[in-house]
Amino acid sequence: MNEDYGSIRITDEVIAVCAAKAALDTEGVYSLVSGITETIQKNILGKSPESRGVKINQSDGEIVVDLFVSVEYGVKIPSVAWNIQERVKREVEEMTGMHVTYVNIHVQEIHFGDESE
Repeated sequence: MNEDYGSIRITDEVIAVCAAKAALDTEGVYSLVSGITETIQKNILGKSPESRGVKINQSDGEIVVDLFVSVEYGVKIPSVAWNIQERVKREVEEMTGMHVTYVNIHVQEIHFGDESE
């Protein structure tokens, strides 16, 4: 984004944290699931990103978000995915002022609850 006094650049990491928070606040979402690169980053570099399970791609003022989620057992997955898409799109657009083109949901796991329940 270019302003009168200079340019503003919002990093992928900042957008990813915003998207992760929005997804985790959606009913039916248990957690975000790390991908292979995040697992390598944690194991080799000792870093555990706050935005695990989120991939951001920015291009020409537009954003594509990929979320890798674990959902609670018994929820309607299409409904939860739709709710995640709406919430993430709204919150990222409000925070960044940029257009979110796609929010892709990848359901990686179903959480069955703790064994003690």
